[in-house]
Amino acid sequence: MNILFIVLIVIAIILAVTGGLVQSLNFLLWVGIVLLVLAVIAWLLRSVTGRRTS
Repeated sequence: MNILFIVLIVIAIILAVTGGLVQSLNFLLWVGIVLLVLAVIAWLLRSVTGRRTS
């Protein structure tokens, strides 16, 4: 009975860590998408206005 309890605790810890990683990766994915959209908008504005920064 003691071994079963320890196995359940280990499985619960692994699931909690995995769930936290998935949530943080999901957040980072959205941050990356927002940064990509901002970069595309900045590139479009620079190409439309004709500014050249070298």
